[in-house]
Amino acid sequence: MVRKIEKDNTRFKQILRGKIKKELRKYISHGEMIGKRGKDLISIPVPYVDIPHFRYGERQTGGVGQGGGDAGTPIGTAPGQAGQGAGDRPADHILEVDVSLEELAKILGEELELPRIEPKGKKNIIHDRDRYTGIRPVGPESLRHFKRTYRKALKRQIASGQYDPDQPVVVPIREDRLYRSWKTVQNPESTAVILYMMDVSGSMMDEQKEIVRMETFWIDAWLRSQYSGVETRYIVHDAVAREVDQDAFYHTRESGGTMISSAYKLCDKIIDENYNPAEWNIYCFHFSDGDNWGEDNDWCVEILEKQVLPKSNLFCYGQVESPYGSGQFIRTLHDLFSERKNVVMSEIKDKDGIYDSIKEFLGKGR
Repeated sequence: MVRKIEKDNTRFKQILRGKIKKELRKYISHGEMIGKRGKDLISIPVPYVDIPHFRYGERQTGGVGQGGGDAGTPIGTAPGQAGQGAGDRPADHILEVDVSLEELAKILGEELELPRIEPKGKKNIIHDRDRYTGIRPVGPESLRHFKRTYRKALKRQIASGQYDPDQPVVVPIREDRLYRSWKTVQNPESTAVILYMMDVSGSMMDEQKEIVRMETFWIDAWLRSQYSGVETRYIVHDAVAREVDQDAFYHTRESGGTMISSAYKLCDKIIDENYNPAEWNIYCFHFSDGDNWGEDNDWCVEILEKQVLPKSNLFCYGQVESPYGSGQFIRTLHDLFSERKNVVMSEIKDKDGIYDSIKEFLGKGR
């Protein structure tokens, strides 16, 4: 019975995984799961998985072929027909299931065909980890495998005729005991920092910020699956940049002008003071509607060229379309940095564009 339950549970997880992959673009573009995020799990609404079955009615209540009737008379009553009172039919059910962030990142990587990231830097921390690799007949009592021990004892008693189904008592002896075996492996701990920058000037509305929120959620999920240690820093800017926490990053609303260079200067300062590029894998993501004070573009290019890009694994610029933004900045970057391997630019017209934007940003595997 236990084995059958485990088999059914595995099959259910496979079906669930398939449904999530099939609807992944919808989940990404509508943000259905982000608001239901726990510490390590995401609650995802999926269509209820129902098993077809026969439904039997009461006898002698009439049916097809019984009694009189005129040609064209409909059989039965259409569900949901007006004037029928309270209904007795079930609606389509939505099942909420919990999926780990790690599993979610795997699904994202498979569906978007994202390459594995090759961390840069020589100073990866090496730590020893014990990994259970099998079963052996000797070992400490703390590692005894109780299920396999009792299964072996049960087989022995059945084979020797000692097992009584009416009194199902299983008593393991010394020869029945099985223990987990392990070996020590060395795992490198690659560390990474993600610096998110967002334009919060008057031309960036709530809809544009919601797009940024959804995209950064998925970027976080993927990068955290690639590194054992990830730090996240948040920068908002209008004409002046400042570092904020995650909550303020998503909810700050300003109304001033825009100087993108202020964000790049602060980003470079944070890297210099906290993250040695030889030891850290550095990812910079900037989101804006492309509206920038004209004379500031030259400053942005200079800071990127001389300071930020040489230190970064990847610099991504996402331009969120806004009715109030000029959209010029991405063209400036494209003219100068389109050949740089660690620079990626993406235009995000609406929420449906998040899916393709994530693939553009992370598809290089840097």
